[in-house]
Amino acid sequence: MRRVITASLLAGAIVSVLSAAVPAQAQPVFSSSAGNIAVDTVVSGISHPWALAFLPDGRLLITERPGRLRIASRDGKLSGTLAGLPSVFARGQGGLHDVILDRNFAENSIIYFCFADPVANGARTALARAQLVATAAPRLEDAKVIFRQEGPLSGGNHFGCRIAQSPDGNLFLSMGDHRDFPKEAQNLANHLGKVIRIRPDGSVPPDNPFVGRAGAKPEIWSYGHRNSQGAAIHPQSGKLWMHEHGPRGGDEINIPLPGRNYGWPVIGYGIDYDGKRIHEGTHRQGMEQPVKYWVPSIAPSGMAFYGGDLFPAWRGNLFVGALAGQMLVRLTLNGESVGSEERMLRGLNERIRDVRAGPDGALWLATDNAAGRILRVSPAK
Repeated sequence: MRRVITASLLAGAIVSVLSAAVPAQAQPVFSSSAGNIAVDTVVSGISHPWALAFLPDGRLLITERPGRLRIASRDGKLSGTLAGLPSVFARGQGGLHDVILDRNFAENSIIYFCFADPVANGARTALARAQLVATAAPRLEDAKVIFRQEGPLSGGNHFGCRIAQSPDGNLFLSMGDHRDFPKEAQNLANHLGKVIRIRPDGSVPPDNPFVGRAGAKPEIWSYGHRNSQGAAIHPQSGKLWMHEHGPRGGDEINIPLPGRNYGWPVIGYGIDYDGKRIHEGTHRQGMEQPVKYWVPSIAPSGMAFYGGDLFPAWRGNLFVGALAGQMLVRLTLNGESVGSEERMLRGLNERIRDVRAGPDGALWLATDNAAGRILRVSPAK
């Protein structure tokens, strides 16, 4: 008989084992609005980590962009690559990307992961589900692709690939525009530059906004996006929040609503990499404004709402990692408006790829380089 683990028992177990995993000496130390904060290296020796997720026993599930899914023990020891992964297009920005646990993972052991799916002459964004066997020889079983992006293929750029599961169990997945096809973000006949919404088995929820509309993909939730690498469900409203990369300037935070058009590439706040104009302007009727944008670009990646106990002053804040900006950004919120911004950990000189609020109350980060790390951010002792 399988033991059923309640949410309170599960949370308590994760907190205790993660706390036990913290190194005795925390360094380096940085200043912040919440006082001095310590940054511990929990896992090292990983190549371009893209995402992390917390397992019930306190171990970490980690994706590496070159195509590896691994488990790190509480003392930072790494497993080998888990067997059972599909083939991954590991080129340019493509590879193995986001991973999350199903909301009922304690009962069903299901995970979801996003990756660049290789096909002839390129790759496309794909979402898969599998059962995680997290024993001494961890592996994936019954891996199945439940969604594949349709439209022009990517040569190695702008895959999007962040996953968020809403309280009703449906999955949101961010899409990129593959960089070479920005105008396709306005074309409802394919998935480029969209947010899609599907059920855990890959089927289409009947209340999706374009169900039954001729010439539109029924999986589409919103459109007019560029390349989103951050997504999180607001803990109170249950709404999806996401951010997306602009080119030179114009990174955006949006709260995608069903059927709405978020403007790329027609409107925006950036310019092209060569300095040329991209957009016809910053506003247009029928196109939504972001709740926050950055000029110049910080290259956002990873996103998490914070509600833990280690930083009481930061409860309800939104945290965003920055690649080009090499920092962690804290945003205060007033309902669905963004207020002040604090830029932290700049002295790390690290590209922050993922941000997670841990069940232990700490902030957990993945750094994007060939010698990548998983970091734990907590109050300095």
